[in-house]
Amino acid sequence: MPNVPSASHACATVFVIDDDEAVRDSLRLLFELAGLEVRDFASGSDLLDEADRLCSGCLVIDVHMPGMDGIELLERLRRDGVALPALLITGRCDPTLLGRAMSAGARTLVEKPFAREAILGPIRAALAEQADAGGAAHMN
Repeated sequence: MPNVPSASHACATVFVIDDDEAVRDSLRLLFELAGLEVRDFASGSDLLDEADRLCSGCLVIDVHMPGMDGIELLERLRRDGVALPALLITGRCDPTLLGRAMSAGARTLVEKPFAREAILGPIRAALAEQADAGGAAHMN
């Protein structure tokens, strides 16, 4: 398993976007215990308000949220030039959803409930790739 970027890449952050506070809290705890910096948002709109200030890192976006769903959020971020790697999480997956997620630019789709490494592995890989590339994954 790749290592989490070193302190020299301290800006590498996992950005969690989920409307469920309990899920955000659980993911924050999981990621912080794994040594990752975390910022969380209750909606896609909340994240978009700060999109111009996102540094290197990885997005973890819930698919099923009221208002703007996770795929719509990812499509909007991509249109706005935000190229951070994104993992989508969902409680229910089907082939159509998987296809939409990949077309929107998701790195992977992780189905809940998931094992710790099912989500930490792709995050570590994304952060390691950014560290190897010099951390410049914010804008296209």
